[in-house]
Amino acid sequence: VVVHRAGDLRLENRPIPEPSPDEVLLRMHSVGICGSDVHYWQHGQIGNFVVKDPMVLGHEASGTVVKVGSGVTHLKPGDRVAIEPGVPREKDEFCKTGRYNLSPTIFFCATPPDNGNLCRFYTHSASYCYKLPDNVTFEEGALIEPLSVGIHACKRAGVTLGSKVFVCGSGPIGLVNVIVAKMMGAAAVIVTDLSASRLQKAKEVGADFTIQVKNETPEEVASKVESLLGCMPEMTVECTGVEACIQASIYATRSGGTVVLIGHGPEMVTVPIVNAAVREVDIRGLFRYCNTWPVAISLLASKRINVKPLVTHRFPLEKALEAFETAKRGEGIKVMLKCDPTDHNP
Repeated sequence: VVVHRAGDLRLENRPIPEPSPDEVLLRMHSVGICGSDVHYWQHGQIGNFVVKDPMVLGHEASGTVVKVGSGVTHLKPGDRVAIEPGVPREKDEFCKTGRYNLSPTIFFCATPPDNGNLCRFYTHSASYCYKLPDNVTFEEGALIEPLSVGIHACKRAGVTLGSKVFVCGSGPIGLVNVIVAKMMGAAAVIVTDLSASRLQKAKEVGADFTIQVKNETPEEVASKVESLLGCMPEMTVECTGVEACIQASIYATRSGGTVVLIGHGPEMVTVPIVNAAVREVDIRGLFRYCNTWPVAISLLASKRINVKPLVTHRFPLEKALEAFETAKRGEGIKVMLKCDPTDHNP
């Protein structure tokens, strides 16, 4: 599935690649459509990342090893794996400190100019392919990518036993933050969104309270959060990137608390920075994730968390254009593409 420029999405035939010594060739199974995939198709760019040459989409993925490079020892043909899409190209200072997601030269699936894995066969660095236990499905493996955003965000927020957490936005990323916050011991999680159906899904995955936002001011939203929770939340995870939501996140967070910004909107936004400063509210950024796949696999294998309800639509790869239209309309939660014509099971 290849985006050529804004509005131009095509299905193409390409040769099956050969793995280099440190890579594996994968028969792809399940690939989720992310908001960023839809954005590249619709707009041809996200911030400074511009589609200049045709680019294969897809970065939420799992598959089966069919061939290993000469230097690969920990994987063999037949292994089912989840793919971490971000692979550092060099061992720079960020890699040395364990924050490889911040490396400026990182390879990342479906971020220009790097191709993604929404295809039948794909090669990837073997070190960033993680073997799936028998009781974890391919779809759960593909969902580790969005789940990782929740793990990284909740760690950056400092969620712990008894935390009160405000999640702003109830799309896929908002929902994984609800799941992870509850698993990490949050006593109460409150979620806001415009959509009643998405808030219902938030309840299904563990949210304690929901607020359907209509036309309230950011201060009014913050006040509703406090009255429903019975207190101001210690941490807020902002998943929309919308200016008013970022403002509400700061107003809502308890003094001394933390706001983590996940959603990316316009480059410049107006925020009540003095309000945050005088109340010692920490504002933290978030860029993807790092060191999360082993954690996520353990949680899925032990059945401590359940991400299966997030998948609402499934399409075979040859109906990818229809799948992307479905995702663009905002229907359901996670649209999953099935890349193996012989196996459409979850």
